[in-house]
This record gives sequence, structure tokens and C-alpha cells, in this order.
Amino acid sequence: MKSCLSSSPVHRTVLNNGIIVLVTENPAADIVASRMFVRGGSCCEKREKAGLAHLLSAVITKGCDGLSTWEVAEKVESVGASLSADAATDYFLLSFKTVTADFSDILALAGRMLRSPTFPQAQVELEKRLALQNIRSQKEQPFTIAFSQMRQAIYQNHPYGMSILGDETTMGGLSRADLVDYHQTYFRPDNLVISIAGRVTLADALTLVEQVFGDWEVPPQALPLVDLPEINPEPQHRLQPLETQQSIVMLGYLGSSVSCPDYAPLKLLSTYLGNGLSSRLFVELREKRGLAYEVSSFYPTRLYPGSFVVYMGTAAENTSIALEGLRTEVDLLCKTEISETHLQTAKNKILGQYALGKQTNGQIAQIYGWYETLGLGLDFDQQFQQLIASVSVQDAIASAYKYLQQPYISVVGQETAIKTVFPSAQC
Repeated sequence: MKSCLSSSPVHRTVLNNGIIVLVTENPAADIVASRMFVRGGSCCEKREKAGLAHLLSAVITKGCDGLSTWEVAEKVESVGASLSADAATDYFLLSFKTVTADFSDILALAGRMLRSPTFPQAQVELEKRLALQNIRSQKEQPFTIAFSQMRQAIYQNHPYGMSILGDETTMGGLSRADLVDYHQTYFRPDNLVISIAGRVTLADALTLVEQVFGDWEVPPQALPLVDLPEINPEPQHRLQPLETQQSIVMLGYLGSSVSCPDYAPLKLLSTYLGNGLSSRLFVELREKRGLAYEVSSFYPTRLYPGSFVVYMGTAAENTSIALEGLRTEVDLLCKTEISETHLQTAKNKILGQYALGKQTNGQIAQIYGWYETLGLGLDFDQQFQQLIASVSVQDAIASAYKYLQQPYISVVGQETAIKTVFPSAQC
């Protein structure tokens, strides 16, 4: 066991089998929360198996090591705890929260799930049916269609181009054997980060983790290398006619990864453009021009290059001017300096929201475990705030000029509305 010192309030320990344990002592409430990250997620799926990590997350809590679905539920609910699993592009996550007195029992249960899930066939088939229903439902949602088109245009064959659910073909073809293979490949101690926060001492937390996971041996075979296709930006447009009263107009740009120096300026630009009622897009396009039912921007934090997206929901007859308005606002970032006042407002907003996102034990366990999983280290908590605070007006315009020049365009709406934007489009 090896412990590391950091300026962070979190204690970081590496167990002999490679498990990284993060402990944040927070005695304010009689609660302990944990986030268990497996480095993997949808980026470790083969394209023909897209949706596998999601399916595993749906089934892993439905039986383990001699316990049925109902027995697992009884153990969790009888003490008022919560336990769930989720899959993302860059990681798989098992989460739980419980009162301190039951922490050891729920931790032991979570350990059994991670190490020895049973993947009952009936549950596999049930969760596949539910996922397929979800996939079909999303085909009727204009925003989801537009974003799916955008993802595919930007990322092509990269896993980021697919929904975490996969599609009907890939999800429909998954089997219990696929789950077992994925689990055996990626669920191993040297690929696991356990983040704990709450009323528990460092010594007690480490003792309990050792009891549950200490005998878990590292397999002899190395972890597979993640061999991802290159992302080759070729701006294009994707159009989808749909009988709906409004159009979704979306512009997308390939941004940077979280470890890139341009990450902080792009995060600020996204906040300035489309975060909240005082954002540039909301004020200019909704309040002043009345174009938007909704308008926003987002730039998710990713291990690999993320997508910078702005979008608007607008009346069908406004489709063309909505696209023009979005394009104009983004283009201004490359040509006109943001005022120091507006830049500072964006900094205050993002830093305030960041602080509010670390109030509960669950949020604390999440953020530190996430940073560790992405390879950023515990000190990124402070570094992120410093990076945001130090972005200058010149940094912002330089990043806009570098990344936000030629957009990918995705439009979903009535065919006649699409024709006003792209007259020659084959819908």
C-alpha cells in the first residue's frame, strides 16, 4: 500500500493490487458516499458492440455471487441506502450512498457486484428490450436526432460518434457472453478507482477496502490498448426532415481534450455564449430577436477531443435566420474581443457553479474519482479553478480562432423549413 501527499484535501492510496483509493473525510453528516470508476466505458467497445457498457451498467446490479435481483434490492433498501451503476464514454461507474453504520455492508455488496456479477439471462433480455425502446423513442425527439447527427458528423468512426446506447442493430446483437467478456477484460483491480467521501476516517476506509478488495489479484494478461480511429474534421451538414412544429438548428465544432491548454478558454467561451439567462445567445437571439424557444451551448469535458456545440429550437419559419444568427454569434468570437467585464462574468458563473457542484459527499466522491480516472490527478481541482481564472481576452479569441471557424451543421425540422436553408438538399 502506498499513499501520496497532495495539496488536495483528499488522501490518495494505491493498494498492492493497483486499486487507487481516494478518501475525503467529511464528518458534517452521518453519511458515506462512494464512486467506483472502471477505466473503460463506451470507448472500449468495438463498434459492432456499441451499447455494451450501457447494458452492463443496467444488468450488473441485478444479481451477484449467490444473490438474486430481489435479494440485492432487499439488502440495499432495507437500510435506506442507494446503489446504482452507469456508463459513460470514458468510464464505467458504480455508486452508492449509505449511513455510516452500514458503510461496511454496502461496500461489501458493491465489491461483490464489481467482482462477481451473475448477469442473469432474463435480466439481460429485459434490459435489452428497455434499451431498444429507449433507442426507438429517441428517434422521435428532434433534439436527440439533431445531436446524434452532429456526433456522427464530427466523430465518424470514433466511439464518441455513437450514442452510449448504441443503435438498434448493435444493441439487438448483444449477448450475455459479450457482457462476461467485457467484464473479464476491464473489471480488474489495476483498472479501478474507488473514491469515498463522508463520515469515515482514512484508516477505517482503507481497512474496509482492503477487506473487500485486497485479495483481488491482477490478471496475468495486460489491459488491451485502446486503439481509436483518428478524428479527421471535415465540416459538413446533416439534415433530417421531421413533422414537427419547431426546428432544431445546431452548429458543432471539434474542440480539445480536457488535458489540452485550450480546454479552459473553450469552457469559458461556451459559458459566455450559452449558459443561463444572461448568456450572449439567450440575450441576443431570444430576448432581443424573439427567435428561440430554447437556445444554449455546451462543451463537455472529455478524455479525447470534445465537441463544442451551440443550438436553438425555433419556429419552422425562422429556421434560416436562426442558423444565420447562431453562426454570426460564434463568428464574432473569432473577430471581436470579449470585454473584460463579460469575460469576468463568465468566470464568476463557471467558478460559482463549480463550487456548488461540490457540496454533497456524493459530489465530492464523484469529482475527485473522475479526475483520477481521466489521469488529471487530485490537484486538478485547484488547477481547474486557476486555469479558468487566468484565461485572458487574448486567450479566448485565440482559441475561438483556432477551433470555431468552420462548423458542422445539423438541422431537424419540416422539409420546407430545411429547404429555406439548403435549397438543393435531398431530404
